[in-house]
Amino acid sequence: MTRLSTAFSANRAALVTFVTAGDGPTPAILDALVEGGADVIELGMPFTDPMADGPAIQAANLRSLAAGTTTHDILRIATDFRARHPSVPLVLMGYANPMLRRGPAWFARACAKAGVDGVICVDLPPEEDELAAALRAADIAPIRLATPTTDTARLPAVLDGASGFLYYVSVAGITGLQQAAQASIEDAVARLKAATDLPIAVGFGVRTPEQAGAIARVADGVVVGSAIVEIVAQHGADAPEPVRAYIATLKAAIVAAAKEIAKETI
Repeated sequence: MTRLSTAFSANRAALVTFVTAGDGPTPAILDALVEGGADVIELGMPFTDPMADGPAIQAANLRSLAAGTTTHDILRIATDFRARHPSVPLVLMGYANPMLRRGPAWFARACAKAGVDGVICVDLPPEEDELAAALRAADIAPIRLATPTTDTARLPAVLDGASGFLYYVSVAGITGLQQAAQASIEDAVARLKAATDLPIAVGFGVRTPEQAGAIARVADGVVVGSAIVEIVAQHGADAPEPVRAYIATLKAAIVAAAKEIAKETI
């Protein structure tokens, strides 16, 4: 089994966490995510025009770029993370320009060398995804996104060639500003599960343990990003411990939800 498939094979939803590379003491923050209980880590590649992201992650991108973060730096962070945490899945998430600047094959090889497990490219539609084939050839999962506007006719194109997990963007908007109603998430997850065997991870707008626990009852993964990035913005160099404590509350809620489901099925 791959690291990603193992992360989604537990008898509970996986906790998927996001931080922006180069924003704050990234290696220590990544360690804090693991210590808090994150099952999968998404490492954001800063970009000047992160069109899918809300104010918190936009600001994190700008802070990282102002600090001089480069693709080389991000790959070094990934390499060092893999040495410290050999079993924790690491996914790079970002936009096409930094990923394709040296060509898909170069990026895929660099990711493989760094121990990256998957890549989410936000602004490459499936029909124009020149990166996915190179990633698959390097045994890296091209992870796709589905949204509330991904209808039955569109979904097969999204799923074609996808692997790792399917990231369901639960709101038709940008990160961090709103959360979908639980009923709409449940309906969407059921529809997606009928179309694919990939694990379904739900994100955008998840902030509280209560929200994480509710989503964990129906989805295979819960994605949290903006709330973590805001902790980093607030605490700066001292962010690792608050991040760890926050992640622990989310993980506890997810574990509790799994126990409740187990009791209900007895």
